[in-house]
Amino acid sequence: MSFEKEWQQAHADAAAERAVAMRLNQTGGGGATPDLAVKRDDLGAIGADAHVLYEGVRRDTETVRVSNYEAAAALAGHQFTCGAQLMQVHERWYTQVGTLRDACAQISNHLDYSIAAHAKDDAEIRGDLMAVSKINELLK
Repeated sequence: MSFEKEWQQAHADAAAERAVAMRLNQTGGGGATPDLAVKRDDLGAIGADAHVLYEGVRRDTETVRVSNYEAAAALAGHQFTCGAQLMQVHERWYTQVGTLRDACAQISNHLDYSIAAHAKDDAEIRGDLMAVSKINELLK
Protein backbone atom coordinates (compact mmCIF):
# COMPACT_ATOMS: atom_id res chain seq x y z
CA MET A 1 0.00 0.00 0.00
CA SER A 2 1.37 3.40 -0.93
CA PHE A 3 1.88 6.12 1.63
CA GLU A 4 -0.89 8.23 0.11
CA LYS A 5 -3.44 5.40 0.30
CA GLU A 6 -2.37 4.51 3.82
CA TRP A 7 -2.64 8.17 4.86
CA GLN A 8 -6.11 8.49 3.30
CA GLN A 9 -7.25 5.33 5.09
CA ALA A 10 -5.90 6.52 8.44
CA HIS A 11 -7.58 9.90 7.92
CA ALA A 12 -10.92 8.25 7.06
CA ASP A 13 -10.68 5.93 10.09
CA ALA A 14 -9.96 8.85 12.42
CA ALA A 15 -12.91 10.84 11.00
CA ALA A 16 -15.21 7.85 11.53
CA GLU A 17 -14.02 7.42 15.12
CA ARG A 18 -14.62 11.13 15.82
CA ALA A 19 -18.13 10.90 14.41
CA VAL A 20 -18.96 7.90 16.61
CA ALA A 21 -17.47 9.58 19.68
CA MET A 22 -19.47 12.75 19.02
CA ARG A 23 -22.72 10.76 18.73
CA LEU A 24 -21.94 8.93 21.97
CA ASN A 25 -21.11 12.17 23.79
CA GLN A 26 -24.38 13.74 22.66
CA THR A 27 -26.55 10.94 24.03
CA GLY A 28 -26.09 12.28 27.53
CA GLY A 29 -25.81 8.78 28.93
CA GLY A 30 -24.10 8.46 32.28
CA GLY A 31 -20.47 7.53 32.47
CA ALA A 32 -19.36 9.72 29.61
CA THR A 33 -15.78 10.87 29.98
CA PRO A 34 -14.49 14.22 28.77
CA ASP A 35 -12.74 14.29 25.41
CA LEU A 36 -9.82 16.24 26.81
CA ALA A 37 -8.22 15.76 30.17
CA VAL A 38 -4.78 17.16 30.85
CA LYS A 39 -2.83 16.70 34.02
CA ARG A 40 -0.13 19.16 35.00
CA ASP A 41 2.28 16.29 35.76
CA ASP A 42 1.82 14.89 32.25
CA LEU A 43 2.59 18.24 30.64
CA GLY A 44 5.60 18.70 32.90
CA ALA A 45 6.99 15.27 32.01
CA ILE A 46 6.60 15.88 28.27
CA GLY A 47 8.16 19.34 28.58
CA ALA A 48 11.07 17.90 30.55
CA ASP A 49 11.61 15.19 27.92
CA ALA A 50 11.62 17.82 25.17
CA HIS A 51 14.20 19.84 27.11
CA VAL A 52 16.39 16.73 27.61
CA LEU A 53 16.15 16.00 23.88
CA TYR A 54 17.05 19.61 23.07
CA GLU A 55 20.12 19.49 25.32
CA GLY A 56 21.18 16.08 23.96
CA VAL A 57 20.89 17.19 20.35
CA ARG A 58 22.77 20.40 21.08
CA ARG A 59 25.58 18.58 22.90
CA ASP A 60 25.90 15.51 20.67
CA THR A 61 25.74 17.25 17.31
CA GLU A 62 28.49 19.78 18.01
CA THR A 63 31.29 17.20 17.61
CA VAL A 64 29.76 15.95 14.37
CA ARG A 65 29.36 19.48 13.06
CA VAL A 66 33.01 20.33 13.69
CA SER A 67 34.23 17.02 12.19
CA ASN A 68 32.11 17.42 9.06
CA TYR A 69 33.27 20.98 8.57
CA GLU A 70 36.95 20.08 9.00
CA ALA A 71 36.63 17.13 6.60
CA ALA A 72 34.88 19.25 3.98
CA ALA A 73 37.46 22.03 4.30
CA ALA A 74 40.37 19.56 4.08
CA LEU A 75 38.95 17.86 0.99
CA ALA A 76 38.22 21.15 -0.71
CA GLY A 77 41.70 22.42 0.24
CA HIS A 78 43.24 19.43 -1.57
CA GLN A 79 41.17 20.12 -4.68
CA PHE A 80 38.74 17.21 -4.19
CA THR A 81 35.39 18.09 -5.74
CA CYS A 82 33.57 16.14 -3.05
CA GLY A 83 34.76 18.74 -0.52
CA ALA A 84 32.26 21.31 -1.79
CA GLN A 85 29.47 18.73 -1.82
CA LEU A 86 30.35 17.63 1.70
CA MET A 87 30.20 21.27 2.78
CA GLN A 88 26.69 21.52 1.31
CA VAL A 89 25.68 18.37 3.17
CA HIS A 90 27.21 19.82 6.33
CA GLU A 91 25.29 23.08 5.98
CA ARG A 92 21.97 21.36 5.20
CA TRP A 93 22.44 18.89 8.06
CA TYR A 94 23.24 21.64 10.55
CA THR A 95 20.18 23.62 9.41
CA GLN A 96 17.99 20.56 9.98
CA VAL A 97 19.53 19.96 13.41
CA GLY A 98 18.76 23.58 14.26
CA THR A 99 15.16 23.09 13.19
CA LEU A 100 14.89 20.01 15.41
CA ARG A 101 16.39 21.88 18.37
CA ASP A 102 14.03 24.81 17.82
CA ALA A 103 11.04 22.46 17.73
CA CYS A 104 12.11 20.80 21.00
CA ALA A 105 12.59 24.20 22.62
CA GLN A 106 9.17 25.38 21.43
CA ILE A 107 7.49 22.26 22.81
CA SER A 108 9.21 22.61 26.16
CA ASN A 109 8.55 26.35 26.41
CA HIS A 110 4.93 26.05 25.31
CA LEU A 111 4.18 23.33 27.85
CA ASP A 112 5.84 25.36 30.61
CA TYR A 113 3.69 28.35 29.57
CA SER A 114 0.54 26.18 29.44
CA ILE A 115 1.14 24.87 32.95
CA ALA A 116 1.65 28.39 34.31
CA ALA A 117 -1.34 29.80 32.43
CA HIS A 118 -3.67 27.05 33.65
CA ALA A 119 -2.42 27.43 37.21
CA LYS A 120 -3.16 31.17 37.01
CA ASP A 121 -6.63 30.49 35.58
CA ASP A 122 -7.31 27.94 38.33
CA ALA A 123 -6.27 30.44 41.00
CA GLU A 124 -8.57 33.10 39.53
CA ILE A 125 -11.50 30.69 39.35
CA ARG A 126 -10.82 29.55 42.91
CA GLY A 127 -10.79 33.18 44.06
CA ASP A 128 -14.05 33.93 42.23
CA LEU A 129 -15.72 30.90 43.79
CA MET A 130 -14.53 31.90 47.24
CA ALA A 131 -16.02 35.37 46.76
CA VAL A 132 -19.36 33.90 45.65
CA SER A 133 -19.29 31.50 48.59
CA LYS A 134 -18.78 34.40 51.04
CA ILE A 135 -21.63 36.35 49.43
CA ASN A 136 -23.90 33.33 49.80
CA GLU A 137 -22.98 33.06 53.49
CA LEU A 138 -23.84 36.72 54.03
CA LEU A 139 -27.19 36.33 52.30
CA LYS A 140 -28.27 33.49 54.57
